[in-house]
Order: sequence, then structure tokens, then C-alpha cells
Amino acid sequence: MARGGEIALREQDLAPTWLEQFERWRAEALAADLAEPEAMVLATADAHGRPSARSVLLKGLDERGFEFFTGLDSRKGQDIAANPRAAFAFPWYELRRQVLATGAVELVAPERSEQYFATRPYGSRISALASRQSSVIGDRAELEAARAELERRYPPDRVVPRPERWGGLRLQPDSVEFWQGRADRLHDRLRFRLQAGGEWVVERLSP
Repeated sequence: MARGGEIALREQDLAPTWLEQFERWRAEALAADLAEPEAMVLATADAHGRPSARSVLLKGLDERGFEFFTGLDSRKGQDIAANPRAAFAFPWYELRRQVLATGAVELVAPERSEQYFATRPYGSRISALASRQSSVIGDRAELEAARAELERRYPPDRVVPRPERWGGLRLQPDSVEFWQGRADRLHDRLRFRLQAGGEWVVERLSP
């Protein structure tokens, strides 16, 4: 603990790896019953460096990185295809915490996308077929009509096929920062950074 009962983030309290530390904080975020503890703000840039950001949900995590699923022809999908690096932030405001990461982005194996798509609720699978994410449409009625037609074609007792344009992406981190807020703005920031030789180093950053 820091002065005044604040929570401190000290080097000696860190888990040995970024993955273990993230899982520790993630478990605490889930236990705190936050509104969207798995939501991360994902930032990408297109081939000309023009940035964009949006929230996506974490759907897989291991030593290789952070998985999320999306329309691959969406704005973020096109950005990543042209410029396969990204950054994200988990903004756990109620806990006065953030996790920030940067790294290269790769497609997950098609088998993994199929596996996850099959676990989605029926309505979510139909919506993935009905929507060409980020494309301009005339009005809401156009989208509703596409959904209704697909519901007739693929009733709940039939397999809903995964669209070819929909799949999983994995951010492979080369930097993962754990940010613990302090009332006096002298925050704690500890970063796991991947070095050229493949070893991770922990660094304290000035707030």
C-alpha cells in the first residue's frame, strides 16, 4: 500500500511475466463486477498513418498474445492488413488501472475462427453474415431486411456458416504496461518490454 491507503504497484509485487500479471489484474477486474472488464480500446492506423480507435472484446489470451474477432474487411481489418501493428488499452477506471500494449498483429488460424464462431449466440452469427462491417448503407431497414432473409435461410436448427470476411486477429505484444493510478497524479507505471534478443525486461516509467 502507498500513503493514505492508496494501492501501490511495486516491482517486487509483479508476477514473473506480463501474461501472469495481466491474468492477475484481469481476475481482479472480473471480481469487481465492472461493466465491460474484457473491453479494450484498439488503435490502428492505415497505410498513410491515419489513426482510428474503437472498443473490441478480448476473446482469447495466452503467451502468444491477445485475441479478438471482427470483420476482416472492416476499417480495423483493412488498417491491419495495410499496417500490421496496433496498440490497445484496457481502461479499468473503477480500479484506477490501465493495461497498455503494443505489437504486431497476425491472423489466427482459420480453425480457431471456426471454433469461436460456432460458440457465438445464434443472433450474433446471423448479424455477422448480414453486416459488412464499416461499409456505408442506405438505412437501418436495409440491415434489418438482410437479417430477416438470413434468418429464413438459416433457421436456428441449421448451421450458420462463418463469413469468409470474418475472423480472428492476435496482437503479439512487444510492450505491456501496467498503470496504477494515484490521487496525487504520481502514478505507478511498470512496463514489460521485449528486447531484441527475445528476453523481457521490466522498466519503471515516469508518470
